[in-house]
Amino acid sequence: MSTINPRRWWALVVLATAQFMVIMDTSIIGVALPEMQRDLGFSPGDLQWVFNAYVIAFGGLLLLGGRLSDLLGARRIFVVGWSVLIGGSVVAAAATTAWVEVVGRAVQGVGGALIAPASMTLLMMLFSRDPKELGKALALYGAAAPAGGTAGVFLGGVFTEWASWPWVFIIYVPIGVATLLATPLLPAVASRRGSTDLLGAVAVTAGLALAVFAVVRAPEVGWAATQTVLELLGAAVLLGLFLVLQRSVRAPLMPLGVWRTPGLASSNLAMTLLGAAWIPMWYFLNLYLQQVLGYGAFASGAALLPMTGLLMVFMTLITARLLGRFGPKPLIAGGLFVLAVGLFWLSAVEPTGTFLVDVLPASLVAALGMSLAYIPAMMAAMSGVPQEQAGLASGIVNTTYQVGSALGLAALTALATSQGAGRLGDLPALTDGFSAAFLAAAAIAAAGGLLTALLMRGSRQGPAVSSTDSAAAASAQSVDAA
Repeated sequence: MSTINPRRWWALVVLATAQFMVIMDTSIIGVALPEMQRDLGFSPGDLQWVFNAYVIAFGGLLLLGGRLSDLLGARRIFVVGWSVLIGGSVVAAAATTAWVEVVGRAVQGVGGALIAPASMTLLMMLFSRDPKELGKALALYGAAAPAGGTAGVFLGGVFTEWASWPWVFIIYVPIGVATLLATPLLPAVASRRGSTDLLGAVAVTAGLALAVFAVVRAPEVGWAATQTVLELLGAAVLLGLFLVLQRSVRAPLMPLGVWRTPGLASSNLAMTLLGAAWIPMWYFLNLYLQQVLGYGAFASGAALLPMTGLLMVFMTLITARLLGRFGPKPLIAGGLFVLAVGLFWLSAVEPTGTFLVDVLPASLVAALGMSLAYIPAMMAAMSGVPQEQAGLASGIVNTTYQVGSALGLAALTALATSQGAGRLGDLPALTDGFSAAFLAAAAIAAAGGLLTALLMRGSRQGPAVSSTDSAAAASAQSVDAA
């Protein structure tokens, strides 16, 4: 057995920075969207691809990233992931047309899908031998996620207001280079023999992308149009092919037997609906602040800081204690219902509204709901699986959240556009479109809360910290055994 790495805490700084940057990549572009729309010629319906291109690539390739990390070595994949993310950032920053921007964002998503599982594998290698240190390391690593989301909102406003929107991507280049220079701090891992289900990864990612594309274009060409029907059928065929491959290949990305684990399906359903409600809210709230209330980029980012600040504080300091006391089911169901209340409140926005009346209180309620539901859903998805499948369960639950985010945003963008969100300059029409999206997101969150209450077993967990440590240890053992 190898000795404890004396540079492990410095290595944790590198890994936490990676987590911080991957999560920031999903939030920093929010306040820059209106500027990007004007400069690059995005239509209101297509603007969402700036976000969804990243999410589809990230969510669709997470399982493949984990498998490659196991086979080729986590540090090597970490380096490759950062190199890809830097390259995608350069493309996104230099884009002068909408399609180049979307390509750059997709490449960034590929990089993120390699970085995230490699980072977790490296963290387990560094700290799994000491449960107390592992708990501290997981807390610091976990706190980097909400911190990245908060920093992204703020920095996106700063760069867009006082520089230009390409700077929301340029920032990744110096930080990425610095991270690559610090990778010698990370433990080296030898390659292992094994096969990689590349065809499965291509099938699931292409299927998700085609499904989102069909939903995005349906309001323009018609839901019953031949094009829409063929696209949705093609997506179904690709996703069906993915499931067939998972039954037939020697080393599937997602062995289907894992779904027999009690609670896995219900917790992943909750995560899917949570992403489908939360991400559209964040997306349309940015647009409402800038396109209806007339906020500049910096003011819009600052307006979202109370919400992201509450998320960071509540997730890191309170949710874990509540999870240890009440177990996951009431927190997931209750959190989704609270999120639904906040979204329903936001659906009452007015063309002549104000931040203090129309946005702040409702956004804080929504953030409270998200804070209650997210970590318990993640833990519920991992707590019942065998030790050798804990890492797989972690990858699945992250993927379902990203898939829900992409499909939810596509569907609600189609709805909002059909209700007037595409009429730039027409404040009542814009507000009607955004209101419809908030109301539909509230219905999604309420459905998630109801389904969780009906389908999830009401088991209680032990103290949250020990639950987290045990799940993390299981993930580490599955990596070691792969």
